[in-house]
Amino acid sequence: MKIYFAPMEGITSYIFRNAHHRYFGGIDKYFTPFLAPNQAHCFMPREKRDILPEHNEGIPVVPQILTNKAEHFIKTAKALKEFGYEEVNLNLGCPSGTVTAKKRGSGFLSEPDALDEFLDQIFTGVDMKISVKTRIGVNEPEEFETLLEIYNEYPMEELIIHPRLQKDFYQGLPRMEWFDRALGQSRHKLCYNGNLFSSADYQRWKVIYPDIPSVMLGRGAISDPSLPLQIRGGQRMTKDTFLAFHQEICDGYQTWQCGDRNVLFKMKELWFYFGMLFPDGKKYLKKIKKSQKLKDYFDQVQTLVEQCEMTGQGKF
Repeated sequence: MKIYFAPMEGITSYIFRNAHHRYFGGIDKYFTPFLAPNQAHCFMPREKRDILPEHNEGIPVVPQILTNKAEHFIKTAKALKEFGYEEVNLNLGCPSGTVTAKKRGSGFLSEPDALDEFLDQIFTGVDMKISVKTRIGVNEPEEFETLLEIYNEYPMEELIIHPRLQKDFYQGLPRMEWFDRALGQSRHKLCYNGNLFSSADYQRWKVIYPDIPSVMLGRGAISDPSLPLQIRGGQRMTKDTFLAFHQEICDGYQTWQCGDRNVLFKMKELWFYFGMLFPDGKKYLKKIKKSQKLKDYFDQVQTLVEQCEMTGQGKF
């Protein structure tokens, strides 16, 4: 079984990836937060910093591209190939309103003819592996029938399916009957993504889908970074390992973020997920979120970890 780490904008940067790879590993591919090219550039400075080879040494990384313009995708893929990447991933899954309003991410699924033409151009114009991460449609699950027919026309490396609609965002249960439909109709190697928050979740899923070769973990692996290891039969992380992992991420942000305020903004984003490890730590989490100085922040994190049991799972 291959295990992939899903991209999360603002969270799974190269700093997070390096720390995760060092302390936990167990990941066959880390997918970058999406690169959003336009006519003027392939990479913003923040994006370039994230995909530089020297920031990803020894880590299996796949850059993800978000666009509905074939020429932008092709230009970006060629630039990534020059950096040494062998595979790129097309984002057809992001449900964010700011993305879908521009017909990008899962918003592109609402225009199957345009998507078909786009795929024809990029698979003709790019000489490297292309995988696709998709939702099953925008408003109605029946849209997936047409999408599967389109996907079957192209030699993609892999089809990663999050079986929700764009309008579902992350609410409700994945629509597994439509993942089952893909099993019967897709000619591609499939990867499953959605609601695997614990090793027990994975084991239940694997009983039903023993032949699917790969899974992609997202929110569950951010809230419990040792989840991939647990799936592979390893132990859950200790508090000491969590603190060391947390410290390395914070140290990494201090290398390029100026001032406590900016570093704290990045770290507090992570506590939306990390906080789920400590279900009895609400009062301490409030103090973490109110911290204005790094010293105070570290004191509050240390107190939370010392005072609370690390028993929670990433149930969203």
